[in-house]
Amino acid sequence: MKTSLRLTSLALFMAAAMTASAQEGKPWIHDPSTIMQCDGKYYTFGTGGGGLISEDGWNWYPGAERPGGGAAPDAMKIGGRYLVAYSSTGGGLGGGHAGRILTMWNRTLDPKSPDFGFTEPVEVASSEVDEDCDAIDAGLFMDPTTGRLWCTYGTYFGFIRIVELDPQTGARVEGNEAVNIAIDCEATTVIWRNGWYYLLGTHGTCCDGVNSTYNIVVGRSRNVTGPYLDNMGRDMIAGGGKMVVDAADRQFGAGHFGRYVEDEGVEKMSFHWEADLDRGGRSVLAIRPLLWENDWPVAGEAFTSGVYEISSVRRGYALELAVDFVRHDIPRSRWWEASDEPIASYPNQTLEEVKDTWPEGEIPARIGDWMNRPHQRWTVTAVPEAGGYLGGQYYKIQIEGTDRVLAAAKDAEVTVAPSFTGAAEQLWRIEQLTDGTFRIMPKEVPGTERQYVLTSIADSTPTLAEYDFNSDNCKWKFIRK
Repeated sequence: MKTSLRLTSLALFMAAAMTASAQEGKPWIHDPSTIMQCDGKYYTFGTGGGGLISEDGWNWYPGAERPGGGAAPDAMKIGGRYLVAYSSTGGGLGGGHAGRILTMWNRTLDPKSPDFGFTEPVEVASSEVDEDCDAIDAGLFMDPTTGRLWCTYGTYFGFIRIVELDPQTGARVEGNEAVNIAIDCEATTVIWRNGWYYLLGTHGTCCDGVNSTYNIVVGRSRNVTGPYLDNMGRDMIAGGGKMVVDAADRQFGAGHFGRYVEDEGVEKMSFHWEADLDRGGRSVLAIRPLLWENDWPVAGEAFTSGVYEISSVRRGYALELAVDFVRHDIPRSRWWEASDEPIASYPNQTLEEVKDTWPEGEIPARIGDWMNRPHQRWTVTAVPEAGGYLGGQYYKIQIEGTDRVLAAAKDAEVTVAPSFTGAAEQLWRIEQLTDGTFRIMPKEVPGTERQYVLTSIADSTPTLAEYDFNSDNCKWKFIRK
């Protein structure tokens, strides 16, 4: 449930999409809060008390601390402090709907810091045993247009409600009355983009492992208190909601949305899988790209290893090794004349046919017409020992069937090295952008600490330059072969 202010046809740009995997390490969690960054580390809290910490955003381990226990926390940074909301009861526990939403502050999320220490919790909402709402599943939202702070809460047992909080104290604004905004969902939060408020909620059945039908849906409104309508105009107060993400091939029960804005056009969504078959059926943290199509949020997919054409959005030309073009040795027929001769089927040009014409050592990179030739086919492979970044791991990008790898070079240039050494300049961060395209970023660029991305500065010239989401020069497509 959660949001943090810090992510053409999608089918075309998502040709590389495969089943999303959970994060590495020990990412066991249920009902994760919005991912927060604190002193260079990432944090998320879950039901029951603790939470996870990550040094790089890819490998997650237990270690985050949150007092109070309870269920389904959320967190956000306001000024120099962190506000955490959680529910002490609710969810129909004990057969009733009694519950409380509480908030508390901390100056840091690092439990080893001398500044670590939560304030006493303050109750901001509650529900009675026989009420048509459960005070559980808090979702925090700071309105960027007004500076007002809001909290959504509620479950399937009744209404989803929104109430205003004081951003200075975390307490409920005196006299503020909760507003009903949805039904048939839980684990809600509000986010804002392009003049719209979006209410994301988790629909389906919870807490039944691989049999959980949890999925995340959305509606939008011009007002923070609604009404929230889906893509068909159905009000979420009447059960509407457009799908954002549901089950994958090996993971089931997507719930508790969180948004992390990393850069302009680079957004991530976090949630949990109720069950991951590849992780013993455990509930695990998941992070995917967050895309936007026609002003609606869409879940992207985790990038996966494979053989690809890598083409520039600038012109549509393909990234390639800068070598002489070797003509295909196939006779050209007089195709306009009728013939009774059998039709031959010829193979594609092979690496064995052309590799001896390539120079030894380092070779420049180039961009050219896609011809499905060996110097244009790239094998992209994850390098687990290289660590990762939020929601992804580093990759090596090499000419298929060879040791030659794409590498960052001095003076912010790009080249193809003769072999993979594991050096930082040969490791690449591949992130899907909000429009479905990708940015490709080297882990390091020799001679500078600045971050650059693979860029097409001319139709046939790749280089490294500063990222600009508004320029197609920085955008690429991965087309699986």
